[in-house]
Amino acid sequence: MSVLDSVDNAKLILDHWAESLADVVASMTDQRPEVRWSSASGPVEAAGGALWWEQPFHPDPGLVVWVAAPPEVWDHTGSVTLKAAGLETFAAAEVRNTWLEILGQSLSVMARSIGAVFGHEVTCDPGSEREADRDIGAWASVAVRFPDADLPPMSIAIGSRLLSLLVAPPSDAAGERRETLDSGVEPSSAPPDPPADLSHSRTMDLLLDVDLPVSISFGKTQLALKDVLKLTTGSIVELNRGVNDQVEVLVNQCLIARGEVVVVEGNYGVRIQQIASRQDRLRSMR
Repeated sequence: MSVLDSVDNAKLILDHWAESLADVVASMTDQRPEVRWSSASGPVEAAGGALWWEQPFHPDPGLVVWVAAPPEVWDHTGSVTLKAAGLETFAAAEVRNTWLEILGQSLSVMARSIGAVFGHEVTCDPGSEREADRDIGAWASVAVRFPDADLPPMSIAIGSRLLSLLVAPPSDAAGERRETLDSGVEPSSAPPDPPADLSHSRTMDLLLDVDLPVSISFGKTQLALKDVLKLTTGSIVELNRGVNDQVEVLVNQCLIARGEVVVVEGNYGVRIQQIASRQDRLRSMR
């Protein structure tokens, strides 16, 4: 039996991550892939080299996972997503960036799952394209199957520190949770508090309390640097939207809806008139 098979919390976060990866792809395309993981002894060899992503978590940068996607996985997933947005032609860099956006959203759900186990908020720190090169606690192979494509497996590695804390989550009763994460002290061998019961949760339940920045776009324009330097008090910048055109509602810089500007008790507001389509949302992410 492998290490992962004996660590319920590790199996839990991998289950939620696999489900969230399928959910993210399904939300952007008209098809939902089947994503399943299984224990492995090391990374899966990928012809042509895998695209690695190192994801550290806050507040402890020692908590890390790595995901390696073969070219067939990220190319097919990114291409399907861009085609669903109505794009017929796109560069390899756009496909790659689309895959990394999908992966990043799924890893945010993993962070929430880890936080639920630890009993406090865990978020994603900025990640990078970096191969797993230190302190690997466990490996898993991840099969991704689309209705029209059976792709080679991905690999995911859980860092040894993260795995050890999943084996014995920090104890809140002993006052060790925050100290352990901040100081890097290994958790005690005392029996841990029972982790939060997530077996009945769905991916959306993990996302409901996430705070997202909301902004309103009245329009855009492009100015030459020389014109920007001429701006002063009283200057007027013409935007690409008419007076009667709808404004855009952006959530985390992604287009969500359109509406009209209203005034509510002396404050500006927006009355939603149209929810953005999946294609519009994807175009706004490019």
